[in-house]
Amino acid sequence: MAVESRFVVIRNGVEVETFMDKKAADEYDKMLDMADNLSVLFEQSSIELTESLVEELSVYIAKNREDVLIALGAKKPKVAKVEKADKPESSKEEPVAKAATKKA
Repeated sequence: MAVESRFVVIRNGVEVETFMDKKAADEYDKMLDMADNLSVLFEQSSIELTESLVEELSVYIAKNREDVLIALGAKKPKVAKVEKADKPESSKEEPVAKAATKKA
């Protein structure tokens, strides 16, 4: 007999998602909290949005919070590390000499 631990995210008495990992469940729950807070913000604005659009925008922004923070200037983008490849000496290009032009 196998024993499994499952972590269930419950919102308003309804099971929303089940995870095998507590960290993933906590991150998802945090994302839903952010989406709820964003929904309230959108509903308080003067912009007329449908309920489904408010929900869609809120979840999208919450899921992409890192990119949103970068776009707002609140966070710097991560710089991808590029490894330097060693070039063999024979692959280095020689400077190309300019051809002389003749005047007629």
